[in-house]
Amino acid sequence: MFTGLSAFPLTPMNERGINEYEFVRLVAHLAEAAVDSIGVLGSTGSYAYLNRDERARVIQLSVENAVGAPVIAGIGALRTRDVLANAERAQQAGASGVLLAPVSYQKLTDDEVFDLYATVCQSLSVPLCVYDNPGTTHFEFSDELHGRISQLPQVRSIKIPPVSNDIDSAKGRVAGLRKLIPADVTIGISGDAAAATGLNAGCDAWYSVIGGLYPRAALALTRAAQAGDVQQAKALSDGLEPLWALYREYGGSLRVAATIAEITGKVSQPCLPQPLKTLQAGDRKRVEQVLEQLGLE
Repeated sequence: MFTGLSAFPLTPMNERGINEYEFVRLVAHLAEAAVDSIGVLGSTGSYAYLNRDERARVIQLSVENAVGAPVIAGIGALRTRDVLANAERAQQAGASGVLLAPVSYQKLTDDEVFDLYATVCQSLSVPLCVYDNPGTTHFEFSDELHGRISQLPQVRSIKIPPVSNDIDSAKGRVAGLRKLIPADVTIGISGDAAAATGLNAGCDAWYSVIGGLYPRAALALTRAAQAGDVQQAKALSDGLEPLWALYREYGGSLRVAATIAEITGKVSQPCLPQPLKTLQAGDRKRVEQVLEQLGLE
């Protein structure tokens, strides 16, 4: 489950609630493309902006429409009690695995983060992916902490931040972490622009934003890397550079992905929880131009 392409869809919503029809359509598209897993309620799925009932409903809809594809559900919350409640409801809804980031308002210590994962693992019957996303949590995992956490029961994957574009540096990063974790714990790359390098450097999975909108393009890159075709994987990523440039310009992938979804009619406008907004005016026009240039399907 924690290998290959894990595609992370948006959770389209407005201030009245989740647009269930549009969400189901996104999930069904991923299932039809035969992605290796579907990651819901990640940062792309705006989990931090949803209440407990909304999260449970998202997982239920995902499992019902995934056509057998494993569903990995985010369970992060500020308080451990809420993480535990989210984990229980995710399991009840049929999630195949869970994804947990150390979310906090106050800066967490390494011991606090370890205790969070240890407590949650005691209550889980499904595997867990450690979500290392300092861009949103502002917590920096050390490899040593990853090594400690990866020894816990139920931990089966680590979702790491983007690696260096230099392949030798990326290989060193992946190899260094792998020395500290059990053999049955996979390493997954995040940050779409780094996916090809990460996979070519030895990562087992790509936790993908663009895969949630264009799964076939993301699958082509993933399968090339899995087959050992380093140059093809790199070429496919290089071909998407105009999109990666938008990510860099607009502070990450979320607003760009949501804007693409609106422009292409995959979701209605608005699709993000307030106060977040998709790109407008000239910025939106730039996204339209990139889409026309790339011709993604």
